[in-house]
Amino acid sequence: MARITHGLTTSHIPAVGATIDHGRTQEPYWKPLFDGYEWTKAWAKQNVPDVIILVYNDHASAFTPELVPTFALGCADEFPPADEGYGPRPVPVVAGRADLAAHMAEGLILDEFDLTLMYKMEVDHGLTVPLSLVYGQPDAWPVTVIPLAVNVVQYPPPTAHRCFMLGQAIRRTVERFDQDLNVHIWGTGGMSHQLQGPRAGFINQTWDHAFMDQLVKDPNGLSQLKHLEFVREAGAEGIELVMWLIMRGALGPEAQELYRFYHVPGSNTAVGHLVLQSVETPA
Repeated sequence: MARITHGLTTSHIPAVGATIDHGRTQEPYWKPLFDGYEWTKAWAKQNVPDVIILVYNDHASAFTPELVPTFALGCADEFPPADEGYGPRPVPVVAGRADLAAHMAEGLILDEFDLTLMYKMEVDHGLTVPLSLVYGQPDAWPVTVIPLAVNVVQYPPPTAHRCFMLGQAIRRTVERFDQDLNVHIWGTGGMSHQLQGPRAGFINQTWDHAFMDQLVKDPNGLSQLKHLEFVREAGAEGIELVMWLIMRGALGPEAQELYRFYHVPGSNTAVGHLVLQSVETPA
């Protein structure tokens, strides 16, 4: 059977992608941020999964403000980089894993999660920046990827509890797949940040650290947070952290923290990064 063995969280800041693309990662402002991913890059070379379920949010690339699904599962064989207004990022096309995605679609819908199924979809920096942070800029990505896009752009986004339950359902569904696969799941976005309004530039380091602690030790308690608390404590865009709860739900009740990195600021965002290992037996 397939098993979800590891989870990873990371911010997916567009300026980080541009910095990589233009060879500026060693500039004084950016170097501390990229140095924080060196451990993960070395670890990832020794721990290559068969497939990554990558939870991210689209930024008006595959979807528009007029049409935003709550959860959209990528079921195609490949996902080209999107043109976000300045041309597609110079990164490889993302290879999909259509057989596992189809199995997930059936299992999750029968588990009463209503998904939008995407058989053609371009992916933007929300998905490609995390891949670049971990795998650099190769000629081809070393893994296949199943994108899972979550609406954290148009109100109302899904609740933290709904996202946590979706992660748990993903674990159950993946474990019913009849191939022996090592699966990783990534939750992206965050941490605290606000891009507009009177609180533009808002970052709450104390809350961010507490969120990472509780994500590891008490994710069920964390899943009870309401939208208003995310916005108040982590800024308007801090709601992206519900995507981390999908990752955490998919790891099972117990997870071991392998690595943590936190940096302020990356652009005007708090950068949070975790690598976790599941210690739970199959569901």
